[in-house]
Amino acid sequence: MVDFALLHRSALAGARSGSFGASSMTARITLGALPEGHVLQVLAAHGSGLQNLILQIGDGAPHAVRPYGPGQWFVVGDAPLSAAHIAGKATLLAGKASIADQSHGRVRIGISGASVEAVLAKGTAVDLDRANFAIGHSAMTLIGHISALMTRTDVDCFELMVLRGFAESLWDELVQMGLEFGVDAKTAG
Repeated sequence: MVDFALLHRSALAGARSGSFGASSMTARITLGALPEGHVLQVLAAHGSGLQNLILQIGDGAPHAVRPYGPGQWFVVGDAPLSAAHIAGKATLLAGKASIADQSHGRVRIGISGASVEAVLAKGTAVDLDRANFAIGHSAMTLIGHISALMTRTDVDCFELMVLRGFAESLWDELVQMGLEFGVDAKTAG
């Protein structure tokens, strides 16, 4: 029996979504805390050829499966998953790969707009040119001093996934990097 109930609190509860720019009509950058649904980590032997099987673990949403290293993927989605649902997904991978629920420990932040590449280039060494970092591409990188998985989800849209304890710091970094574009820190952060 549990002695006390754990209460889920959003890692970015104090951070409101906001737009960088003089007004919403001229906003060049939008920053938003994404739903804390599910983040599953899948680990397999390098070269195991499981890409198609891993896609079945995802919820079918575009870019739900994100490779981040040899034999390593994150499977993300907006809806929380029950332990039974995760166990069902693990059954698909039995003997081929391991799955670990990272939902409690990782947070996703969306950043988009016409100047998003310029903002992110201030904090990362990843070449964000669309020819080199296409839609659906992911890369583990440092943004400033914070490790994050960066995924391009559309032409001018990125999603950053970070360890929960660094979410507020990354949010503040993004606000600082966007000041050139007229961010109002009181509105966005």
